[in-house]
Amino acid sequence: MQRKTPNDAGAPALAKPIQRFALIIVLTALYLGLGILGWGGLAAFFSHPALTALALGFVLLATAASFAGGNLSSGVREDRADRWVLAAFGVIGLLIGYLPALADRQAFWTIDGDAVRWLGVVLVAAGGALRLWPVFVLGNRFSGLVAIQPGHTLVTGGAYGVIRNPSYLGLLVSTLGWVLAFRSGVGLLLTVLLLLPLIARIRAEERLLQSQFGDEYRAYCARTYRLIPGIY
Repeated sequence: MQRKTPNDAGAPALAKPIQRFALIIVLTALYLGLGILGWGGLAAFFSHPALTALALGFVLLATAASFAGGNLSSGVREDRADRWVLAAFGVIGLLIGYLPALADRQAFWTIDGDAVRWLGVVLVAAGGALRLWPVFVLGNRFSGLVAIQPGHTLVTGGAYGVIRNPSYLGLLVSTLGWVLAFRSGVGLLLTVLLLLPLIARIRAEERLLQSQFGDEYRAYCARTYRLIPGIY
């Protein structure tokens, strides 16, 4: 959930910094491993400059993420019915990790041109930075669950003054970048599929925040966009 209290009470970190660093690096290596496996192995993957840059970008983002904080606190009130979204993210994420690379290697429904690959690399970097920015701002107050934290207040400044879910927008942009790095039409369809649980998560957050903050939150929604400035 994106907007947390300025008080860290009730929002434990996912792990100590060294443990978080190790976990993030392992998960990043596993995810990159799906792409490497799909593309035919280490030698094939790293023989391509754009894919090498993609891997380097992932490692740099993972290193930054290890210092960003975050928690899985259920706080004082959680919408537990929304937890199915985490499983959906996991399944779709695994498919996106592997299938675009496999389709690229087999030249199945691909978009021509290395420029597309490099555009994907740029989008991964930009989306990853946008994904991490709110976590750095909120630290251990940033929760992976839809929950009201102790002393919970709205954060409405910075990027939150324009869109209510900058981290989710970053997730979409970086996912789009990943599939474009493999020039994958299949990956584009999977990215669209990712919108279903993502929108469900956003709506669950909005219901909970509206029940907590009432008119204050409705006024905030009236002057901001959910995800994409000027569109949605």
